[in-house]
Amino acid sequence: MFLPVNDASATDPDRRGSHWSLLLADRREREKPVAYHYDSAGRLNDQPAAQLAQRLGARLEPARITQQQNGYDCGAFVLDGTRALVGRLGQRLQPARLHLDNLVIDRQALQRRLGS
Repeated sequence: MFLPVNDASATDPDRRGSHWSLLLADRREREKPVAYHYDSAGRLNDQPAAQLAQRLGARLEPARITQQQNGYDCGAFVLDGTRALVGRLGQRLQPARLHLDNLVIDRQALQRRLGS
C-alpha cells in the first residue's frame, strides 16, 4: 500500500503542511507489517510517518531515497518514487531491497504524463 505523507497538522489549521514523503506499507506478513519511509528531505517527515505506521500497526523502517536539492520537488519525488517502486515490486523484489538512492526525477516527463 502506497501512502503519501504530509506534515500538515490535523489540529492546527495554520499548519497546512509544506512537505510530502512516501510510506510503503508491506502487509504480506499479517503478523509483522512493515512501513518503509522514503523522505527526500532527510528526516523531515519522521513524526507524521511514525504516526501513520503506528495507525497501521506496522514497524517503521527508513528507506534510502535520493535527496532533493531544492525546497519544492518533494511531490515529484513521491510520484516518481511510487512509479519506480511499482515497477520494482512487479519484478517481485523484496521491499527491504527497494532503496531509491539512485532515483532521478524528471519534472517535465512527469508533467507530460499528468497531461499538464
